[in-house]
Amino acid sequence: MEKLLKRNIRIIYGLAFVHAFMLIVPVLVPFFQSKGLTLAEVFYLQAIYAASIVILEAPSGYIADTFGRRTTLVAGAIAHGLGYLWLNFADSFLSLMLFEITLGVAMSLVSGADIALLYDSERALARGDQEYTPSVAHLGFFKSVAEGLGALLGGILALWSFDLMVLAQSLTAWTCLVLSLFLVEPPLDPADPTSVTSSKRRNVVSFREIWQHLTQGDPILRLVFLALPIYSLTNINVTWLVQPYWDSMGLSLAMFGVLWCAQCLTVAIANQCGFALERKKGAVFALLVIGLLPLVGIFGMAFGSGWLGVGMGFVMFFCRGLYQVILVNALNRRVPGRFRATVSSLNSLLMRMGFIVTGPLLGFVADRHGVSIALSLVGLGTAIGFVLVMMPLIQAVKDLQASRAQSDASPT
Repeated sequence: MEKLLKRNIRIIYGLAFVHAFMLIVPVLVPFFQSKGLTLAEVFYLQAIYAASIVILEAPSGYIADTFGRRTTLVAGAIAHGLGYLWLNFADSFLSLMLFEITLGVAMSLVSGADIALLYDSERALARGDQEYTPSVAHLGFFKSVAEGLGALLGGILALWSFDLMVLAQSLTAWTCLVLSLFLVEPPLDPADPTSVTSSKRRNVVSFREIWQHLTQGDPILRLVFLALPIYSLTNINVTWLVQPYWDSMGLSLAMFGVLWCAQCLTVAIANQCGFALERKKGAVFALLVIGLLPLVGIFGMAFGSGWLGVGMGFVMFFCRGLYQVILVNALNRRVPGRFRATVSSLNSLLMRMGFIVTGPLLGFVADRHGVSIALSLVGLGTAIGFVLVMMPLIQAVKDLQASRAQSDASPT
């Protein structure tokens, strides 16, 4: 079993790599515009994508916790392949909407199940310090490297033909199904009295139990659960504004690929720095960095110009690499294995619901008033999130550290 669990971890890395190897992402806005869509319509499509995930996000995580992560990941891989197969024939807003909905189904099935399977496998192997699970950082690293390499190749293929780029993407997508078939279902946390083995059906989880765990327990867990979707929403909004920002500079599609690749490598580097930053400088300092860097990057892009603005965007993506490790690990290690996938899915659901509201608004503002104004709105929302969520989270961590220090200083 140990050999199979170790293989699980490698396969999850492979799935993360293939899912993130997105040839079309760095030129997706120009690609959609080549189909006759406006920038506002591009954001509408992304809102539809987010809505399809919202509808299935919590149910898919619950299915993964109840019937197994492997089954859910296989289903997600099939939907992923079908979505990109359809993209070869999509040439209108409605047909592209069907593509986005299919991709949303795939993402909702994968989201939560993959990291839950990774954590379950790690804990079943009982590897070292569970407070700092290295696989989370490695997972983010593989995703970022794959996204970067895909962006570089996608930018080159787009210069020749969008059709060739989409064909290559659709062929790559089916690799996910092949990899997912080799996964095995690990046991849940050995210390969990309701844990079951891979050969048995998982216990049905009560949403009331999940709600009580999130709202009535650890205050740090509650605040991390809110902070993650806030910073993820900031990142996805900036990500969709980056391409029109570059387009306003008159950059070529090949340069889009190069810049996107560089941003992804920045995320990958930050993934590897996350735990080191937290261990050496402390959790409070790490949270301050996560909270302040996006403000520097977003307002730097909004009020900067030319290559200075492009450079400030890299600050935003470095922060993405940090919170993907530090906040994600803080959430998952505070959640029991038996409903970890559901909690991860609910967390993603909050971010998608936010994008349904903010995405079309930002697309409209960018179309009518320019990308800089849209970026300023994102920065304002992020500043509010820093005050309302990140600062209380930092205070909660300080309180916990003070309580631990007082307990250590007490006579035995």
